[in-house]
Amino acid sequence: MGDSDATEAVARPRTAAGVLFFDEADRLLMVKPTYKPGWEIPGGYLHPGETPSEGAAREVKEELGISPPIGRLLVADWAPHPTEGDKLLFVFDGGILPAEERAQINLDGVEIGEYAFHTADQIDALLIPRLARRVHAGLDARARSATSYLEHGIPRL
Repeated sequence: MGDSDATEAVARPRTAAGVLFFDEADRLLMVKPTYKPGWEIPGGYLHPGETPSEGAAREVKEELGISPPIGRLLVADWAPHPTEGDKLLFVFDGGILPAEERAQINLDGVEIGEYAFHTADQIDALLIPRLARRVHAGLDARARSATSYLEHGIPRL
């Protein structure tokens, strides 16, 4: 970076993090927000100064009422959007939620009204396309013990 970089406009993406949790049948945990249609994975936007893994853990606690460990990074997705602005989105591996922990899930009913475990073949029908691509990439990265870098939900590396 040269001196001229200090005066140039730089990207200031909104940053979010989500987590893929599974049951023993390898079904994916999805949450249904009360404030918009459709399903999502647990997660949300980071607060100032928060790391992606901290934000993911906070969002899981807020949405599900549990504090399971947040595992390794599966996906980083650079996702500019014409009306919503640039976004940098992270997806972490939450692993298998044991039955004891699933029994402790406590939705507040304000932000999240419902949760359910779904099979991988249901992802495209339940999630918006850009999130579905990100989740499929996360499942693939998890299966390969890898991390995937995406742009607009499309693998680049």
